[in-house]
Amino acid sequence: MALYTIGDLHLSELSEKPMDIFGGVWQGYRDKIINNWNELITDDDMVVICGDISWGMSLKESLLDFRLIDSLPGKKLILKGNHDLWWDTVSKMKRFFKENDIKTIDFLHNNCYFYNSVAICGSRGWAWEEGEAHDEKIWNRELLRLEASIKEAVKNKPEEIYCFLHYPPVVDRNEVSDFEKLLIKYGVKKCYYGHLHSLGLKNAFNGNKEGVDYQVVSADYLNFRPIMVIK
Repeated sequence: MALYTIGDLHLSELSEKPMDIFGGVWQGYRDKIINNWNELITDDDMVVICGDISWGMSLKESLLDFRLIDSLPGKKLILKGNHDLWWDTVSKMKRFFKENDIKTIDFLHNNCYFYNSVAICGSRGWAWEEGEAHDEKIWNRELLRLEASIKEAVKNKPEEIYCFLHYPPVVDRNEVSDFEKLLIKYGVKKCYYGHLHSLGLKNAFNGNKEGVDYQVVSADYLNFRPIMVIK
């Protein structure tokens, strides 16, 4: 039994947006995901997927991607990424999954889960970085969602709190962002995030800052191999 994470699977079973067109590490990425997952993950494990899961524009268009994920070993917790345009209310998504017999996927959204005594919290986050569109209302809303997730965990007195985001929480290595302040406030020990690819990965922050350990987990950065969080 172990906890793993990976982000940015960008699956495209039905929609016509396979990432293979970018070449390089993305060539054959679907098979890499499946082979690495089956090699590492057992049915007793849990995997947090940090957004950008399917290129589908709707739940129906993403169904084959969900079925692929559901067919893989382990329980999966998913959170929203900026390209997950299929995302709907949690009640509608749960109903859709039930109607289509998707049994191993659940949603990390305004809530928390526990892996033994460690709380798993998360949110999409938002961008406040050079070259990215910024909306302060969305930024503040995502902060509230992340805090709601953490507060839910705190009620149950976890031994530690780990957070999973789509967008990078560290936007400037010399300053502390609002998301970082939130993690520090609640004593979060580890934070995993995705979103960054290719040249963007040169700005990825991996390491400890103000007592929080950060790790980028974009699928291409990990060569499509989930990393272990807790054994």
